Amino acid sequence: MAAKKAKSATPRRASCYTVESGKAMLANKFCPRCGPGVVMAEHNDRTACGKCGYTEFKK
Repeated sequence: MAAKKAKSATPRRASCYTVESGKAMLANKFCPRCGPGVVMAEHNDRTACGKCGYTEFKK
């Protein structure tokens, strides 16, 4: 019998948005290569696109 894998902790969808003047706005920015619809992931030292691999490093 195979052991069950523990689910990894994924960020909730609500953490990707901020509320400003009654409207939900995306907290992260869109990928400049892929265009609107592909949101870049926030890391400690960079923002990265999971689709094309585009990365912007923070200073």
